[in-house]
Amino acid sequence: MHVSTAVVERLRANGIDTVFGIPGKQSLPLNDGIDRAADVRYVVARHETAVTQQAWGYAETSGRPAATIVVPGPGDMNAMNGLKNAKNDCTPLLHIAIETEPERRGGDAIHETPPDTYDNVVKENLLVETPEAAAAELDRAIAVAETPPKGPVRVGIPKNFLTQDVAVASPGEYDTTSITRPDDVAEAAGVLDGADKPIIVVGGGVRASGATAKLESVAETLSAPVVTTYKGKGVVSGDHPLRLGTLSGSASPELEDRLDTADAALVVGSDLDAVATRNFSAPLPDDLIHVTLDANDIGTGYSPTVAIVADARATLDALASNLDGDAAGWDGAEEVAAVRSAYDERIADLCDREPPTSVACLRAIRRAIPDETVVSADAGGFRVWALNVFEACGPRRYVNPGSWATMGTGLPAAIGAQLANPEKPVLALCGDGGLMMAVHELHTAVAEDLPITVVVFNNDDYAIISEEAERSYGLESGAYGWPSAAIDFPTVAEGMGMTALRAEDVADLEERVAEAVARDEPVLVEVRTDSDEPQASAFMEGR
Repeated sequence: MHVSTAVVERLRANGIDTVFGIPGKQSLPLNDGIDRAADVRYVVARHETAVTQQAWGYAETSGRPAATIVVPGPGDMNAMNGLKNAKNDCTPLLHIAIETEPERRGGDAIHETPPDTYDNVVKENLLVETPEAAAAELDRAIAVAETPPKGPVRVGIPKNFLTQDVAVASPGEYDTTSITRPDDVAEAAGVLDGADKPIIVVGGGVRASGATAKLESVAETLSAPVVTTYKGKGVVSGDHPLRLGTLSGSASPELEDRLDTADAALVVGSDLDAVATRNFSAPLPDDLIHVTLDANDIGTGYSPTVAIVADARATLDALASNLDGDAAGWDGAEEVAAVRSAYDERIADLCDREPPTSVACLRAIRRAIPDETVVSADAGGFRVWALNVFEACGPRRYVNPGSWATMGTGLPAAIGAQLANPEKPVLALCGDGGLMMAVHELHTAVAEDLPITVVVFNNDDYAIISEEAERSYGLESGAYGWPSAAIDFPTVAEGMGMTALRAEDVADLEERVAEAVARDEPVLVEVRTDSDEPQASAFMEGR
Protein backbone atom coordinates (compact mmCIF):
# COMPACT_ATOMS: atom_id res chain seq x y z
CA MET A 1 0.00 0.00 0.00
CA HIS A 2 1.23 3.50 -0.75
CA VAL A 3 2.18 5.31 2.44
CA SER A 4 0.04 8.35 1.55
CA THR A 5 -3.02 6.09 1.17
CA ALA A 6 -2.28 4.40 4.49
CA VAL A 7 -2.01 7.76 6.26
CA VAL A 8 -5.39 8.91 4.96
CA GLU A 9 -6.97 5.58 5.90
CA ARG A 10 -5.71 5.93 9.46
CA LEU A 11 -7.18 9.43 9.70
CA ARG A 12 -10.56 8.05 8.66
CA ALA A 13 -10.29 5.03 10.95
CA ASN A 14 -9.67 7.36 13.89
CA GLY A 15 -12.66 9.57 13.10
CA ILE A 16 -10.64 12.53 11.81
CA ASP A 17 -12.63 13.89 8.88
CA THR A 18 -11.34 17.48 8.69
CA VAL A 19 -7.82 18.50 7.67
CA PHE A 20 -6.50 22.06 7.60
CA GLY A 21 -3.51 22.98 5.52
CA ILE A 22 -1.83 24.77 2.65
CA PRO A 23 -0.73 22.46 -0.17
CA GLY A 24 2.88 22.38 -1.25
CA LYS A 25 4.91 20.22 -3.59
CA GLN A 26 6.08 18.09 -0.69
CA SER A 27 2.55 17.37 0.57
CA LEU A 28 0.84 16.71 -2.76
CA PRO A 29 0.86 12.89 -2.37
CA LEU A 30 -1.18 13.31 0.82
CA ASN A 31 -3.45 15.88 -0.78
CA ASP A 32 -4.08 13.44 -3.60
CA GLY A 33 -5.10 10.76 -1.09
CA ILE A 34 -7.42 13.16 0.71
CA ASP A 35 -9.01 14.30 -2.55
CA ARG A 36 -9.85 10.69 -3.33
CA ALA A 37 -11.39 10.14 0.11
CA ALA A 38 -14.95 11.43 -0.17
CA ASP A 39 -15.45 11.58 3.59
CA VAL A 40 -12.42 13.74 4.47
CA ARG A 41 -12.63 17.51 4.02
CA TYR A 42 -9.47 19.47 3.23
CA VAL A 43 -9.67 23.15 4.15
CA VAL A 44 -7.16 25.39 2.40
CA ALA A 45 -6.03 28.28 4.59
CA ARG A 46 -4.12 31.37 3.46
CA HIS A 47 -1.29 31.17 6.00
CA GLU A 48 0.13 28.30 8.02
CA THR A 49 -0.26 30.23 11.28
CA ALA A 50 -4.00 30.02 10.75
CA VAL A 51 -3.89 26.29 9.95
CA THR A 52 -3.17 25.16 13.52
CA GLN A 53 -5.44 27.87 14.97
CA GLN A 54 -8.30 26.56 12.85
CA ALA A 55 -7.67 23.03 14.13
CA TRP A 56 -7.50 24.43 17.68
CA GLY A 57 -10.90 26.11 17.27
CA TYR A 58 -12.34 22.90 15.84
CA ALA A 59 -11.18 20.82 18.80
CA GLU A 60 -11.95 23.41 21.48
CA THR A 61 -15.59 23.68 20.41
CA SER A 62 -16.22 20.01 19.66
CA GLY A 63 -13.87 17.94 21.82
CA ARG A 64 -12.75 16.10 18.67
CA PRO A 65 -9.30 16.47 17.12
CA ALA A 66 -8.69 17.69 13.60
CA ALA A 67 -5.52 17.24 11.55
CA THR A 68 -3.17 19.74 9.95
CA ILE A 69 -0.72 19.25 7.10
CA VAL A 70 2.15 21.61 6.31
CA VAL A 71 5.31 21.62 4.23
CA PRO A 72 8.75 21.54 5.86
CA GLY A 73 10.57 24.55 7.26
CA PRO A 74 8.59 27.76 6.69
CA GLY A 75 5.21 26.00 6.79
CA ASP A 76 6.08 24.03 9.90
CA MET A 77 7.57 27.04 11.67
CA ASN A 78 4.61 29.27 10.81
CA ALA A 79 2.37 26.64 12.41
CA MET A 80 4.36 26.64 15.67
CA ASN A 81 2.36 29.53 17.14
CA GLY A 82 -0.88 27.56 17.02
CA LEU A 83 0.83 24.39 18.22
CA LYS A 84 2.13 26.13 21.33
CA ASN A 85 -1.31 27.61 21.96
CA ALA A 86 -2.83 24.12 21.73
CA LYS A 87 -0.13 22.68 24.00
CA ASN A 88 -0.77 25.27 26.73
CA ASP A 89 -4.53 24.71 26.43
CA CYS A 90 -4.28 20.89 26.39
CA THR A 91 -6.13 20.83 23.07
CA PRO A 92 -5.78 17.64 20.98
CA LEU A 93 -4.78 17.92 17.34
CA LEU A 94 -2.67 15.91 14.90
CA HIS A 95 -0.01 17.93 13.10
CA ILE A 96 1.41 16.14 10.05
CA ALA A 97 4.64 17.76 8.92
CA ILE A 98 6.37 16.72 5.73
CA GLU A 99 10.05 16.14 6.48
CA THR A 100 13.24 16.38 4.44
CA GLU A 101 14.32 13.04 2.98
CA PRO A 102 16.67 11.21 5.41
CA GLU A 103 19.51 11.00 2.91
CA ARG A 104 19.45 14.78 2.40
CA ARG A 105 19.31 15.80 6.07
CA GLY A 106 22.15 18.04 7.14
CA GLY A 107 22.74 19.30 3.62
CA ASP A 108 20.47 22.35 3.76
CA ALA A 109 17.89 20.79 1.47
CA ILE A 110 14.98 23.06 0.61
CA HIS A 111 13.03 24.08 3.74
CA GLU A 112 15.13 21.78 5.95
CA THR A 113 14.92 22.23 9.72
CA PRO A 114 16.10 19.75 12.34
CA PRO A 115 13.07 17.72 13.52
CA ASP A 116 13.80 18.46 17.18
CA THR A 117 13.16 22.16 16.49
CA TYR A 118 9.53 21.49 17.40
CA ASP A 119 10.01 19.48 20.60
CA ASN A 120 8.90 22.26 22.97
CA VAL A 121 5.70 23.37 21.21
CA VAL A 122 3.90 20.01 21.17
CA LYS A 123 2.95 17.33 23.65
CA GLU A 124 5.07 14.86 21.68
CA ASN A 125 7.14 15.08 18.50
CA LEU A 126 7.34 11.83 16.52
CA LEU A 127 9.58 11.23 13.52
CA VAL A 128 8.68 8.38 11.17
CA GLU A 129 11.94 6.51 10.57
CA THR A 130 10.77 4.04 7.89
CA PRO A 131 7.92 4.12 5.36
CA GLU A 132 6.56 0.87 6.76
CA ALA A 133 6.08 2.53 10.17
CA ALA A 134 4.03 5.51 8.98
CA ALA A 135 0.51 4.19 9.69
CA ALA A 136 1.44 2.72 13.06
CA GLU A 137 3.15 5.94 14.16
CA LEU A 138 0.15 7.97 13.05
CA ASP A 139 -2.14 5.87 15.23
CA ARG A 140 0.27 6.24 18.15
CA ALA A 141 0.32 10.01 17.64
CA ILE A 142 -3.49 10.22 17.70
CA ALA A 143 -3.59 8.13 20.88
CA VAL A 144 -1.05 10.40 22.56
CA ALA A 145 -2.99 13.51 21.49
CA GLU A 146 -6.23 12.14 22.94
CA THR A 147 -4.83 10.73 26.19
CA PRO A 148 -5.42 13.22 29.03
CA PRO A 149 -3.86 15.61 29.57
CA LYS A 150 -4.49 16.05 25.87
CA GLY A 151 -2.43 18.10 23.47
CA PRO A 152 -1.06 18.56 19.96
CA VAL A 153 1.23 15.87 18.54
CA ARG A 154 3.53 16.42 15.58
CA VAL A 155 4.28 13.56 13.19
CA GLY A 156 7.16 14.15 10.78
CA ILE A 157 6.92 12.04 7.62
CA PRO A 158 9.75 12.32 5.07
CA LYS A 159 8.60 13.44 1.66
CA ASN A 160 9.97 10.44 -0.22
CA PHE A 161 8.13 7.98 2.06
CA LEU A 162 4.70 9.16 0.93
CA THR A 163 4.91 7.74 -2.60
CA GLN A 164 6.44 4.39 -1.64
CA ASP A 165 4.40 1.21 -2.03
CA VAL A 166 5.41 -0.96 0.94
CA ALA A 167 4.05 -3.45 3.44
CA VAL A 168 2.68 -0.94 5.93
CA ALA A 169 2.80 -2.12 9.55
CA SER A 170 -0.55 -2.61 11.25
CA PRO A 171 -1.23 -0.10 14.04
CA GLY A 172 -1.37 -1.23 17.64
CA GLU A 173 -4.22 -0.73 20.07
CA TYR A 174 -4.09 2.11 22.55
CA ASP A 175 -5.94 2.91 25.76
CA THR A 176 -6.65 6.66 25.81
CA THR A 177 -8.77 6.65 28.95
CA SER A 178 -8.01 9.18 31.64
CA ILE A 179 -6.77 8.65 35.17
CA THR A 180 -10.06 7.66 36.80
CA ARG A 181 -9.05 6.52 40.29
CA PRO A 182 -8.75 9.72 42.31
CA ASP A 183 -7.10 9.22 45.67
CA ASP A 184 -7.63 11.27 48.80
CA VAL A 185 -11.22 12.18 47.91
CA ALA A 186 -12.45 11.45 51.43
CA GLU A 187 -9.85 13.84 52.87
CA ALA A 188 -10.81 16.51 50.33
CA ALA A 189 -14.49 16.09 51.19
CA GLY A 190 -13.68 16.50 54.87
CA VAL A 191 -11.88 19.79 54.20
CA LEU A 192 -14.81 21.13 52.16
CA ASP A 193 -17.47 19.93 54.60
CA GLY A 194 -15.61 21.60 57.43
CA ALA A 195 -15.43 24.97 55.69
CA ASP A 196 -17.81 27.82 56.43
CA LYS A 197 -17.07 29.69 53.18
CA PRO A 198 -15.91 27.28 50.46
CA ILE A 199 -15.24 28.44 46.92
CA ILE A 200 -14.54 26.56 43.69
CA VAL A 201 -12.02 27.55 40.98
CA VAL A 202 -12.60 25.88 37.62
CA GLY A 203 -10.28 25.43 34.64
CA GLY A 204 -10.63 24.02 31.16
CA GLY A 205 -10.10 20.48 32.38
CA VAL A 206 -13.71 20.39 33.58
CA ARG A 207 -14.89 21.13 30.05
CA ALA A 208 -12.46 18.63 28.53
CA SER A 209 -13.79 15.85 30.75
CA GLY A 210 -17.45 16.76 30.20
CA ALA A 211 -17.91 17.40 33.90
CA THR A 212 -20.17 20.48 33.98
CA ALA A 213 -23.15 18.67 35.51
CA LYS A 214 -20.94 17.06 38.18
CA LEU A 215 -19.34 20.41 38.96
CA GLU A 216 -22.69 22.14 39.36
CA SER A 217 -23.88 19.35 41.66
CA VAL A 218 -20.84 19.75 43.93
CA ALA A 219 -21.15 23.55 43.90
CA GLU A 220 -24.82 23.37 44.83
CA THR A 221 -24.15 20.87 47.61
CA LEU A 222 -21.56 23.21 49.11
CA SER A 223 -23.42 26.41 48.19
CA ALA A 224 -20.01 27.45 46.85
CA PRO A 225 -19.49 30.31 44.37
CA VAL A 226 -17.65 29.25 41.22
CA VAL A 227 -14.78 31.28 39.76
CA THR A 228 -13.41 30.28 36.37
CA THR A 229 -10.02 30.74 34.76
CA TYR A 230 -9.65 32.03 31.20
CA LYS A 231 -9.99 28.47 29.92
CA GLY A 232 -12.78 27.61 32.32
CA LYS A 233 -15.10 30.35 31.05
CA GLY A 234 -18.34 28.80 29.89
CA VAL A 235 -17.94 25.61 31.90
CA VAL A 236 -20.67 26.98 34.16
CA SER A 237 -23.38 28.79 32.23
CA GLY A 238 -23.50 32.55 32.66
CA ASP A 239 -26.95 32.48 34.24
CA HIS A 240 -26.12 29.91 36.93
CA PRO A 241 -26.73 31.54 40.34
CA LEU A 242 -23.36 30.33 41.68
CA ARG A 243 -21.19 31.56 38.79
CA LEU A 244 -19.16 34.33 40.38
CA GLY A 245 -17.05 35.39 37.39
CA THR A 246 -13.66 34.94 35.76
CA LEU A 247 -10.36 35.58 37.50
CA SER A 248 -8.79 38.03 35.06
CA GLY A 249 -7.84 41.65 34.57
CA SER A 250 -11.53 42.53 34.35
CA ALA A 251 -12.42 40.83 37.65
CA SER A 252 -13.83 43.18 40.25
CA PRO A 253 -12.35 43.90 43.68
CA GLU A 254 -15.49 42.29 45.11
CA LEU A 255 -14.64 39.01 43.36
CA GLU A 256 -11.13 39.20 44.79
CA ASP A 257 -12.63 39.83 48.24
CA ARG A 258 -14.73 36.68 47.97
CA LEU A 259 -11.59 34.69 47.17
CA ASP A 260 -9.81 36.34 50.08
CA THR A 261 -12.54 35.58 52.61
CA ALA A 262 -13.06 31.96 51.54
CA ASP A 263 -11.71 29.46 54.04
CA ALA A 264 -11.38 26.52 51.62
CA ALA A 265 -11.02 26.22 47.86
CA LEU A 266 -11.55 23.36 45.45
CA VAL A 267 -9.45 23.97 42.33
CA VAL A 268 -10.39 21.50 39.62
CA GLY A 269 -9.22 21.13 36.02
CA SER A 270 -6.67 23.95 36.21
CA ASP A 271 -2.89 23.99 36.44
CA LEU A 272 -3.07 27.29 38.39
CA ASP A 273 -0.58 28.86 36.00
CA ALA A 274 0.63 32.45 36.26
CA VAL A 275 -2.02 33.79 33.86
CA ALA A 276 -4.88 31.99 35.59
CA THR A 277 -3.80 33.35 38.98
CA ARG A 278 -2.59 36.82 37.95
CA ASN A 279 1.04 35.89 38.54
CA PHE A 280 0.18 33.81 41.60
CA SER A 281 -1.35 36.81 43.36
CA ALA A 282 -4.89 35.44 43.58
CA PRO A 283 -5.68 35.16 47.32
CA LEU A 284 -6.53 31.48 47.52
CA PRO A 285 -7.10 30.08 51.04
CA ASP A 286 -4.62 27.87 52.87
CA ASP A 287 -7.06 24.96 52.80
CA LEU A 288 -6.64 24.23 49.10
CA ILE A 289 -7.64 21.09 47.19
CA HIS A 290 -5.95 20.95 43.79
CA VAL A 291 -7.24 18.48 41.17
CA THR A 292 -5.25 18.29 37.93
CA LEU A 293 -4.01 15.67 35.47
CA ASP A 294 -0.33 16.64 35.52
CA ALA A 295 1.53 16.01 38.75
CA ASN A 296 4.11 18.63 37.78
CA ASP A 297 1.44 21.33 38.15
CA ILE A 298 1.05 20.58 41.85
CA GLY A 299 2.80 23.09 44.09
CA THR A 300 4.00 25.38 41.30
CA GLY A 301 2.40 28.55 42.67
CA TYR A 302 0.34 27.30 45.61
CA SER A 303 0.89 24.57 48.19
CA PRO A 304 -2.25 22.43 48.41
CA THR A 305 -3.66 20.78 51.50
CA VAL A 306 -4.86 17.89 49.33
CA ALA A 307 -3.42 17.14 45.87
CA ILE A 308 -5.28 14.82 43.51
CA VAL A 309 -3.82 13.83 40.14
CA ALA A 310 -6.92 12.59 38.36
CA ASP A 311 -9.65 13.32 35.86
CA ALA A 312 -11.98 16.19 36.79
CA ARG A 313 -15.18 14.28 36.13
CA ALA A 314 -14.14 11.18 38.08
CA THR A 315 -13.00 13.32 41.01
CA LEU A 316 -16.14 15.45 41.09
CA ASP A 317 -18.28 12.33 40.90
CA ALA A 318 -16.43 10.81 43.84
CA LEU A 319 -16.60 14.06 45.79
CA ALA A 320 -20.35 14.30 45.28
CA SER A 321 -20.71 10.89 46.94
CA ASN A 322 -18.50 11.86 49.89
CA LEU A 323 -19.85 15.31 50.77
CA ASP A 324 -22.41 15.43 53.57
CA GLY A 325 -24.32 18.31 51.95
CA ASP A 326 -24.50 20.46 55.06
CA ALA A 327 -23.79 23.96 53.73
CA ALA A 328 -23.56 25.69 57.09
CA GLY A 329 -21.59 28.73 55.95
CA TRP A 330 -22.34 31.51 53.54
CA ASP A 331 -25.19 31.60 51.07
CA GLY A 332 -23.18 31.29 47.88
CA ALA A 333 -25.93 32.51 45.56
CA GLU A 334 -26.50 35.58 47.72
CA GLU A 335 -22.77 36.36 47.67
CA VAL A 336 -22.69 35.95 43.89
CA ALA A 337 -25.67 38.25 43.40
CA ALA A 338 -23.97 40.94 45.51
CA VAL A 339 -20.73 40.69 43.50
CA ARG A 340 -22.58 40.85 40.19
CA SER A 341 -24.58 43.86 41.32
CA ALA A 342 -21.42 45.66 42.44
CA TYR A 343 -19.78 44.85 39.11
CA ASP A 344 -22.69 46.30 37.15
CA GLU A 345 -22.50 49.48 39.21
CA ARG A 346 -18.77 49.81 38.54
CA ILE A 347 -19.12 49.58 34.79
CA ALA A 348 -22.43 51.45 34.40
CA ASP A 349 -20.72 54.57 33.06
CA LEU A 350 -18.90 52.51 30.42
CA CYS A 351 -22.20 51.43 28.91
CA ASP A 352 -23.29 54.96 27.99
CA ARG A 353 -20.44 56.65 26.12
CA GLU A 354 -19.76 57.86 22.62
CA PRO A 355 -17.81 56.50 20.86
CA PRO A 356 -19.00 53.24 22.40
CA THR A 357 -16.78 51.19 24.66
CA SER A 358 -15.97 47.50 24.33
CA VAL A 359 -18.16 46.85 27.37
CA ALA A 360 -21.26 48.33 25.75
CA CYS A 361 -20.57 46.57 22.45
CA LEU A 362 -19.98 43.18 24.04
CA ARG A 363 -23.26 43.34 25.91
CA ALA A 364 -25.10 44.40 22.76
CA ILE A 365 -23.63 41.47 20.84
CA ARG A 366 -24.65 39.04 23.58
CA ARG A 367 -28.24 40.33 23.40
CA ALA A 368 -28.24 39.92 19.62
CA ILE A 369 -27.18 36.30 19.30
CA PRO A 370 -28.90 33.02 20.21
CA ASP A 371 -27.67 31.12 23.25
CA GLU A 372 -26.46 28.24 21.08
CA THR A 373 -24.00 30.50 19.22
CA VAL A 374 -20.39 29.34 19.41
CA VAL A 375 -18.18 32.37 20.11
CA SER A 376 -14.43 32.64 19.57
CA ALA A 377 -12.67 35.60 21.18
CA ASP A 378 -9.30 36.86 20.00
CA ALA A 379 -6.66 38.16 22.40
CA GLY A 380 -6.65 41.91 23.08
CA GLY A 381 -8.07 44.57 25.35
CA PHE A 382 -11.70 43.82 24.50
CA ARG A 383 -11.13 40.12 25.33
CA VAL A 384 -10.08 40.99 28.89
CA TRP A 385 -13.37 42.85 29.31
CA ALA A 386 -15.25 39.98 27.65
CA LEU A 387 -14.10 37.52 30.30
CA ASN A 388 -16.53 39.11 32.76
CA VAL A 389 -19.07 41.12 30.75
CA PHE A 390 -19.81 38.68 27.91
CA GLU A 391 -21.82 35.70 29.14
CA ALA A 392 -20.89 32.25 27.84
CA CYS A 393 -23.85 29.90 27.50
CA GLY A 394 -22.21 26.52 27.67
CA PRO A 395 -18.91 24.65 28.07
CA ARG A 396 -18.03 24.58 24.36
CA ARG A 397 -19.77 27.77 23.27
CA TYR A 398 -16.92 30.13 24.14
CA VAL A 399 -13.28 29.72 23.18
CA ASN A 400 -10.32 31.99 23.78
CA PRO A 401 -6.57 31.42 24.09
CA GLY A 402 -5.25 30.73 27.57
CA SER A 403 -1.77 31.44 28.87
CA TRP A 404 -0.20 31.64 25.40
CA ALA A 405 -2.51 34.63 24.74
CA THR A 406 -1.60 34.87 21.07
CA MET A 407 -3.35 37.44 18.92
CA GLY A 408 -4.91 36.50 15.59
CA THR A 409 -6.81 33.44 16.81
CA GLY A 410 -10.39 34.73 16.74
CA LEU A 411 -11.12 34.40 13.03
CA PRO A 412 -9.25 31.12 12.36
CA ALA A 413 -10.80 29.56 15.45
CA ALA A 414 -14.27 30.54 14.22
CA ILE A 415 -13.56 28.82 10.91
CA GLY A 416 -12.61 25.64 12.75
CA ALA A 417 -15.61 25.98 15.06
CA GLN A 418 -18.04 26.31 12.16
CA LEU A 419 -16.67 23.17 10.51
CA ALA A 420 -16.99 21.30 13.80
CA ASN A 421 -20.47 22.70 14.53
CA PRO A 422 -22.19 23.15 11.15
CA GLU A 423 -25.64 23.23 12.74
CA LYS A 424 -24.85 26.17 15.06
CA PRO A 425 -24.23 29.87 14.44
CA VAL A 426 -20.59 30.86 14.97
CA LEU A 427 -19.30 34.34 15.78
CA ALA A 428 -15.75 35.69 16.07
CA LEU A 429 -14.93 38.63 18.34
CA CYS A 430 -11.86 40.45 17.01
CA GLY A 431 -9.98 43.65 17.61
CA ASP A 432 -8.54 45.51 14.66
CA GLY A 433 -4.99 44.59 15.70
CA GLY A 434 -5.75 40.90 16.04
CA LEU A 435 -7.83 40.72 12.87
CA MET A 436 -5.00 42.22 10.83
CA MET A 437 -2.84 39.29 11.94
CA ALA A 438 -5.29 36.87 10.30
CA VAL A 439 -7.25 39.05 7.86
CA HIS A 440 -6.35 36.70 5.01
CA GLU A 441 -8.63 34.09 6.55
CA LEU A 442 -11.69 36.16 5.63
CA HIS A 443 -11.04 34.77 2.17
CA THR A 444 -10.88 31.22 3.53
CA ALA A 445 -14.33 31.68 5.07
CA VAL A 446 -15.67 32.90 1.72
CA ALA A 447 -13.94 30.19 -0.32
CA GLU A 448 -15.23 27.47 2.02
CA ASP A 449 -18.72 29.07 2.17
CA LEU A 450 -18.74 29.12 5.97
CA PRO A 451 -21.55 31.22 7.47
CA ILE A 452 -19.53 32.79 10.28
CA THR A 453 -20.06 36.29 11.63
CA VAL A 454 -16.92 38.32 12.29
CA VAL A 455 -17.33 41.36 14.55
CA VAL A 456 -14.35 43.71 14.56
CA PHE A 457 -13.90 46.31 17.29
CA ASN A 458 -12.03 48.99 15.36
CA ASN A 459 -10.29 51.74 17.34
CA ASP A 460 -7.28 52.27 15.03
CA ASP A 461 -4.89 51.36 17.83
CA TYR A 462 -3.13 48.64 19.78
CA ALA A 463 -5.01 50.33 22.59
CA ILE A 464 -4.11 47.96 25.42
CA ILE A 465 -0.42 48.64 24.64
CA SER A 466 -0.85 52.36 24.08
CA GLU A 467 -2.65 52.74 27.42
CA GLU A 468 0.17 51.03 29.31
CA ALA A 469 2.79 53.04 27.41
CA GLU A 470 1.08 56.31 28.37
CA ARG A 471 0.29 55.38 31.98
CA SER A 472 3.56 53.70 32.91
CA TYR A 473 6.13 55.24 30.57
CA GLY A 474 4.82 58.70 29.81
CA LEU A 475 4.41 58.19 26.07
CA GLU A 476 1.83 60.25 24.24
CA SER A 477 -1.76 59.05 24.07
CA GLY A 478 -2.32 56.54 21.28
CA ALA A 479 1.41 56.01 20.81
CA TYR A 480 0.84 52.76 18.95
CA GLY A 481 -2.25 53.74 17.00
CA TRP A 482 -2.70 54.56 13.33
CA PRO A 483 -5.56 57.09 13.10
CA SER A 484 -3.93 58.76 10.09
CA ALA A 485 -4.01 55.43 8.23
CA ALA A 486 -7.37 54.08 9.35
CA ILE A 487 -8.39 50.63 8.10
CA ASP A 488 -11.81 50.23 6.54
CA PHE A 489 -12.58 46.60 7.29
CA PRO A 490 -15.88 46.44 5.37
CA THR A 491 -14.00 47.46 2.23
CA VAL A 492 -11.34 44.83 2.91
CA ALA A 493 -14.00 42.15 3.48
CA GLU A 494 -15.97 43.10 0.39
CA GLY A 495 -12.78 42.88 -1.65
CA MET A 496 -12.55 39.22 -0.59
CA GLY A 497 -16.15 38.53 -1.57
CA MET A 498 -17.62 38.83 1.93
CA THR A 499 -20.79 40.65 2.88
CA ALA A 500 -19.95 43.56 5.19
CA LEU A 501 -22.06 45.71 7.51
CA ARG A 502 -21.26 48.85 9.49
CA ALA A 503 -22.68 49.62 12.91
CA GLU A 504 -23.04 53.33 13.72
CA ASP A 505 -23.74 52.95 17.44
CA VAL A 506 -24.56 50.32 20.07
CA ALA A 507 -28.22 49.98 19.12
CA ASP A 508 -27.27 49.65 15.47
CA LEU A 509 -24.62 47.08 16.37
CA GLU A 510 -27.21 44.88 18.04
CA GLU A 511 -29.37 45.00 14.91
CA ARG A 512 -26.48 44.41 12.49
CA VAL A 513 -25.16 41.43 14.46
CA ALA A 514 -28.60 39.85 14.68
CA GLU A 515 -28.96 40.33 10.93
CA ALA A 516 -25.52 38.86 10.22
CA VAL A 517 -26.03 35.75 12.35
CA ALA A 518 -29.36 35.09 10.64
CA ARG A 519 -27.73 35.11 7.19
CA ASP A 520 -26.51 31.84 5.69
CA GLU A 521 -23.19 33.34 4.55
CA PRO A 522 -19.98 34.81 5.98
CA VAL A 523 -20.53 38.38 7.18
CA LEU A 524 -18.22 40.98 8.72
CA VAL A 525 -19.63 43.65 11.05
CA GLU A 526 -17.45 46.62 11.94
CA VAL A 527 -18.07 48.85 14.94
CA ARG A 528 -15.79 51.76 15.77
CA THR A 529 -14.97 51.88 19.47
CA ASP A 530 -13.35 54.42 21.75
CA SER A 531 -9.54 54.23 21.53
CA ASP A 532 -9.35 56.05 24.89
CA GLU A 533 -11.67 53.68 26.74
CA PRO A 534 -10.34 52.37 30.08
CA GLN A 535 -8.43 49.11 29.93
CA ALA A 536 -9.91 46.50 32.23
CA SER A 537 -7.05 45.88 34.66
CA ALA A 538 -6.30 49.55 35.26
CA PHE A 539 -10.00 50.41 35.57
CA MET A 540 -10.70 47.70 38.14
CA GLU A 541 -7.64 48.67 40.15
CA GLY A 542 -8.68 52.34 40.11
CA ARG A 543 -5.69 53.48 38.09
